[in-house]
Amino acid sequence: MVMLLLASKSDNASMTLCDAMLRLGGWSEEFNCILGSYRVHQSGLVNLLVIEKLHIMADGIDLQFENSTGICVEGVLVLSRHVSSSQTPAMTLHAIGIPGVLPYGDAGRSGGKNGILVPPNPFFAPLFRTMNEFANKRKLDQEFDLTLETTHHGPVLHKPTLYIEIGSTENEWNRTDVADCWAESISHVLGFSTGKSAKIDNNLDVMIGFGGGHYAPRHKAIILESNFYLGHVIANYSLSFDELDSSEEISGPWVDAVVNAVESTKISFPNNNIFAHLDRKSFKGWQRSAIIKKLDEIGVEVRRGKEILQRE
Repeated sequence: MVMLLLASKSDNASMTLCDAMLRLGGWSEEFNCILGSYRVHQSGLVNLLVIEKLHIMADGIDLQFENSTGICVEGVLVLSRHVSSSQTPAMTLHAIGIPGVLPYGDAGRSGGKNGILVPPNPFFAPLFRTMNEFANKRKLDQEFDLTLETTHHGPVLHKPTLYIEIGSTENEWNRTDVADCWAESISHVLGFSTGKSAKIDNNLDVMIGFGGGHYAPRHKAIILESNFYLGHVIANYSLSFDELDSSEEISGPWVDAVVNAVESTKISFPNNNIFAHLDRKSFKGWQRSAIIKKLDEIGVEVRRGKEILQRE
């Protein structure tokens, strides 16, 4: 079982990150398959696949890689550019899928399919904390926003996946120092520089975040200050409520988004306890109550921020 690193020749930052991974050394010569070219790391823990098409459109490429090479994939890290309207320099990462968008099953604007969530890579939180540590040492925090994002865009994959990104303009996409920081963070967390495979600690709880904006500052703060794992983080814009009426049931796509986020995260952490953290101020009182009720129905505890950190 290997972690598959996926790079795309159609993405400048993706190839900058790919080159940084190669600079770490320990890679085989290139092998060709029907998907593109790939290299095997000497540790036996990681493969690096380079494709022509843009990764957000590469639905099913994890299973296609398994079928074409006979190599079993345990998870995927996609090397990618980040784009934002503010053009803020950023080092960021996030799980993928399109929660709470109708009509379900339709193609998303940036790959994926409406309503489908891909299991989050279990190394989401360790990678985020390590990236922050390494970037701070390099003083990249003075130039870059070190952040995570809520779950969004494609492709549709089966293996637990995470996007690793550099943003937000061509100037940043070509920064080798930033790419090297990401490469060293990935190597450190996955353990392939030492040959010791990273393991999931089943005694650590897993947090799912609900509410807030796209960069989820309240959820981000909890993860930075704790040792928990992280599953999906679902923004307010993915939690749409129908108009409140006299009915006791508060309907809307938010229900599926909440349930799917939990079920998808359980796939990545089958043996860990999962709890939810709400950005409480981002919801109206009745919305917050509805989410808490639904989480209780499916057996997920809701914890407040102070309570979470006190348990550390």
